[in-house]
Amino acid sequence: MTSSSDEGAETLDDVRVRYLVTRAALRAAKAMTTPGLNPQRRLETLMECHGTMIAARGPANPLPFGEFRRALKGDVAALLPEGVTPLDLDGMLVVDQDGQITEDAFDFDLEQRMLLHTLHKLDTFAGALNDQELQSEIDQETAFTLLRKQGDQRAYEAGRQDLIRRPAGPVEELCELRLPPLVADFYREISYDSLYQGWWYPCPICRWPMRIAVRKNAGTAVGAARCWHAPHADMGASYLFRLPTDASAPNLLPEPSPPRPRGREAVLAPDLGEVPQAAPAKGHKALSRGIWRYTTVPGLPELDLRDRLVERGLKVSLWPGLDAYDLLVEVDSKRGKNIRFKVDVKDYTSAPTLANLIHAQEGDRGGADWLVVPDYRAGQIPLLSGVCAKYDMRVATASAFGEMVCERAGVNWT
Repeated sequence: MTSSSDEGAETLDDVRVRYLVTRAALRAAKAMTTPGLNPQRRLETLMECHGTMIAARGPANPLPFGEFRRALKGDVAALLPEGVTPLDLDGMLVVDQDGQITEDAFDFDLEQRMLLHTLHKLDTFAGALNDQELQSEIDQETAFTLLRKQGDQRAYEAGRQDLIRRPAGPVEELCELRLPPLVADFYREISYDSLYQGWWYPCPICRWPMRIAVRKNAGTAVGAARCWHAPHADMGASYLFRLPTDASAPNLLPEPSPPRPRGREAVLAPDLGEVPQAAPAKGHKALSRGIWRYTTVPGLPELDLRDRLVERGLKVSLWPGLDAYDLLVEVDSKRGKNIRFKVDVKDYTSAPTLANLIHAQEGDRGGADWLVVPDYRAGQIPLLSGVCAKYDMRVATASAFGEMVCERAGVNWT
């Protein structure tokens, strides 16, 4: 497998080293930042992670334990051994100013595991890591497999849409979702880092519990709530709140939002609606973070793109063939010719990791001929286009793709 930029060989050892370094740093940071963790357990985890880091770096790159702990608060790329290209690790922090694990660190860790899991299944990486180690964290594939086992296209579509539209909520309502029991088990208690004194707030875009932090502002403690998915927070899912003096739920105050997109991007821009209201942790559950991040989050532009195209008279099928790919868009052109677009929608924080995944699969495993990314990933288009061209795939943002197929159909996108 070559590097995503084709400027040199990208060895499997480099992929594995980045994975081990990121994984060790993330686990160690969690041990350092999780409140209430037994000190003995905290130290044991840090020592175990230090051992993993030493093994990844090799004997030529020693790293004392004290230096390892200090490095966890800085740039992750500094932990890589010499000769391993950092890619998107360059400049990435594991712990932010609020003492919490950063969104990018979590995404990069899981995306690396997805890549290694694919390589493992293809026997490209046989023996490097055991199957349990790779699969245990990839809930998404397990959930999709359980949905497909029903063998019913409509049941699959209904279940997957439930995972996208209802990533959190009251237990009695979640029990009514059209999900097999084992998939429903991926709804778990609201995480402590999304709670303030027993209250949580749904992101206005994805509806998953937002992260909660308490910061010092000019000597005064101020609460902050923002979506765990950084692009959603950047769109306006970011709030402040005054700390109440009793057990009541705080009221969120929106932070300044960027102007709403114009032109073709306005069609798919989310409407944040009203300020989120607090919900009690008791009696509520939320999807595991992996399923939310790689099913709910990319599923939103999938469903939005489908809905907007259907509104304009186009025929769109969701996850045909029990998820061979994400969307089948059929267009009757101005000349009367039926054109079919097979679309896979991806939302990866790390473009090089996604590019390596495409290389490993030699294109799209389900036969998609278009790779579509959300509009906020527009900066990834040049890299991904170069990779996908080798496998007869084209790349576009969601709004650019929508505009293009509408033009082919002779209807207006905007």
